[in-house]
This record gives sequence, C-alpha cells and structure tokens, in this order.
Amino acid sequence: MPYMYILECADGSFYTGSTKDLPRRLWQHENGLGANHTQKRLPVKLVYAEYFDHVADAFYREKQVQGWSRRKKIALMESNWDRLHVLAECQNDSHYKNAGFGLPRLRSAQVAQPANEVEPAED
Repeated sequence: MPYMYILECADGSFYTGSTKDLPRRLWQHENGLGANHTQKRLPVKLVYAEYFDHVADAFYREKQVQGWSRRKKIALMESNWDRLHVLAECQNDSHYKNAGFGLPRLRSAQVAQPANEVEPAED
C-alpha cells in the first residue's frame, strides 16, 4: 500500500517521504534507521499520510509536497483547502510584473473596415 507521509520531528521541522509499508517505515524513523534528517531530530511522529494505488503516484506526491512551504504543508495537514489554494498562488513580484500589471496601456487595435464592393465594368 503506497503512501506519502509527513513526520513532525522533535525540533518542529517536517520530513516528507513515501513508502510501500508505512508502519515499517515509521518504525525505522522512530528507531534512528530512517533518513538523515529524522535520525538527528528524534523523536518523530506521524502527522499526515495519503494512500495511493501506485508507488509512482506516492513518490510523485512526495516530491511535490517536499517543495512546499511550511505554511502550505500545515494547511494540507489541517485539510484547510481554502488556505492551501491561497498559498498555492505565486507570491513573488516578478509574477505580477510579467502578468501585465503596471505595463503601459496599448491603444485599441483598429478594426479593418470591409472594402467597398466594386461593380463589374460593363463591356
């Protein structure tokens, strides 16, 4: 049964991982046999887990969540979907500058007018 999981370490940091056997992996982390991050921050506790049908999906989700901010991970753990949605929006200044805000306004394009029809010449 593949899982993506989040552990809270003794220092308050989060560790995100994925596994096919969650109870076994949790035991490893708790006993200092897990990742370097958790070995140095014992004890750890499981604070969140998602089940997947395929190992590849759990691994993909792990990599996705690992890139998230602490606030975004907390929103996920709390199932606060509204907050998660807000935190998912781009927050850097270049996003707004490149989105067209603050650029000079362009003149409206002139619409081409249909040409007058020319009547055929009489022979």
